[in-house]
Amino acid sequence: MARVGPACVPERSTYRRHLGLSCAFVGLLALSACTPATIPPGQTLSIPVESDVIAELGGNPTLAPGLTFLGGIELSSSEPLFGAFSSVRFLDGQRFIGVFDTGYWIEGQIARDAEGRLAGVEAVKLAPLLDASGRESPSKFFADAESLALDGDRALVGFEQRHRVVAYARVSDVGKAVPSQPIAFPFDLDVLRSNGGFEALVMAPADSALQGALVAISEKSFDENGNIYAAIVGGPLAGAFSVRPLDEFDITDATFLPGGDLLLLERRFTIARGVGMRLRRIDGASLKAGAVVDGEILFEANYRSQIDNMEGIDAIPEPDGSVRLIVVSDDNHSILQRTLMLEFRLAAPQT
Repeated sequence: MARVGPACVPERSTYRRHLGLSCAFVGLLALSACTPATIPPGQTLSIPVESDVIAELGGNPTLAPGLTFLGGIELSSSEPLFGAFSSVRFLDGQRFIGVFDTGYWIEGQIARDAEGRLAGVEAVKLAPLLDASGRESPSKFFADAESLALDGDRALVGFEQRHRVVAYARVSDVGKAVPSQPIAFPFDLDVLRSNGGFEALVMAPADSALQGALVAISEKSFDENGNIYAAIVGGPLAGAFSVRPLDEFDITDATFLPGGDLLLLERRFTIARGVGMRLRRIDGASLKAGAVVDGEILFEANYRSQIDNMEGIDAIPEPDGSVRLIVVSDDNHSILQRTLMLEFRLAAPQT
C-alpha cells in the first residue's frame, strides 16, 4: 500500500514498505497538493507516462497451480491528472480504456520487451467523463467512477456516492460521449453504502448461460444476511444475487474467463494487517438470481509483495487457451502509493 519509490525514499525495500504502512491509511485519503489543469469538454489530453519495470513479485504470495506472475510496471506522469485508476478494459491485446475515480477516461496501449513482458504504456490520453449536458462534472460526488464494462461500442460506467450505472454510446470517441439515463436494477440502489457501491461491472460471455448480460457487484454493501449486493441485468437469469464476503477483503473489480467463470479482484487494507490482494474464482454455473456465490482462492499476497491498492482487472485470452490477467492499482493521488500494472498468466484448463 505505501509508496516507497522515488517520491518517498531513495531505495525500495520490504523493510521500508513495512514502515510505510503506519502512514498508508492517511495515504488512502490524502490527495496530492497539486492543482491539475482541466481538459475542455470534447477534447483529449495526450500525456507522458514513465514506467519502471517490476521483474519479481517478491514476498511469499499464494498462487494456485497454473497461475504465474509474468511481470509488471510502475507508472508515473508529470501530469497531475494521472492516477486514481479504478477499472481497466482491453480492446484487444494491446489497447486499453479505463476510468479514474476523479472523473476521467484514460486510453492507451501497452508496450512489451523482446521477451513479451510488460515494458511500458504508450499513446496515453485523458478525457473528462461528461454529464448529460456535455459538461465536466463540477464535483467528485457526481464523477466518482469506480467500474467499467464494454458492450460493443458502448461503455457502461458505475459511479458511487451518487450511485448509478450509465452507458456512454461511443467508446471510440470517449472525449465527446455523454451518458444515458441510469440503468434499472432489481433493487433500490439506496441500499448501497456511500463509499461501497458498484466496484465491478462486467459483461458475461455471449455463449455463457448469462447470454451476454451485465453483472454488477458492489464493494462492501451488505444485505440482511451479511452478503454483498450484486445483480445480473438482462438475459435469461436476470435478478439480484449476492457474494459471500471472506475475511477483511473488499471486491474491487471482476472479469469473466473464457469458460464462463467469474474472477473477482479483492483488496484488503487495515492498519493491523496492511494491504492485501486476492483473486477468487466463482463458478459461472452458480451465477443466477437469488444465489449466494463463493469460490476458490487463486492468488493472495500482502505488503511484502509488489502490490498496492489493486482496483482493476481484465482478462486477455490467448490462442493456446491460456489467459493473461492484467491488474491495475489506484494510487489515490498520494505520494505514499503507486500506480501499478501487473500481469499474470492463467494456464488453459486441463482436459
